[in-house]
Order: sequence, then C-alpha cells, then structure tokens
Amino acid sequence: MVDGTNVFGHHVRQAREKLTVKDRKFSLRQVAGRVGIEPAYLSKIERGEMPPPGEETIIRLADELGEDRDVMLALAGKVSSDLRDIIKARPKLFAELLRELRGAPNHAVLRIVRQVRDGNW
Repeated sequence: MVDGTNVFGHHVRQAREKLTVKDRKFSLRQVAGRVGIEPAYLSKIERGEMPPPGEETIIRLADELGEDRDVMLALAGKVSSDLRDIIKARPKLFAELLRELRGAPNHAVLRIVRQVRDGNW
C-alpha cells in the first residue's frame, strides 16, 4: 500500500521495474547514472525515504522512463516552472479559470484546449 507521501517514489519504481523486465538498462543503478544522481538516492526516493527531487531531476527521470513530465511533476506535488510563469503573469484570471474547470468533465476541458490551440475564438 502506498501512502500519499510516497506516490511519486512508488510510481517511479513501478515504471522503472516494468521497463527492467524487458531491458536490463533500466536497473536502478543504470537509470540513476543516466539521470545524474546516486543509485542510493534514487533507491531512497523510490522507497519514500527521501522527498521527490527537484524539477530538473524529475524531468530527466520522466524522459528516461518514457513518462509524461507534467504527470511526474504533479505526482511529486510540483508544477513546472513554465506553468508557474504563465500563472504568475495573470494570477487572478488563471486562478478563476482553473477553479471553474475543476469540476468540468474531461471532454469539455479537451474541447477548450483544442479551441485555444486552433485559434477558434
């Protein structure tokens, strides 16, 4: 059972171990080396003995494991710096938008995203 404080570490371990079954290059030691952290540190993160690392390390882990960067950051309780900058530029508007979208079904949010991306105002 995973408690709320170790959702990130548990997810990292499961993603890495799933890849390890098919390819040994995803061993804890090798992944840690490619990401630029010590194997002991990655092990402690996976076991929930250490809090999630910083944004750059999370992004390197996500890329290495083929995971979505924003999902991994969210599991770590973080928001990417580019999103923080966007929100800080117009905090009141984005806070209102996010609060209004909180209860919206996924298909409605996707429709809004498509409209914005396509420029269909």
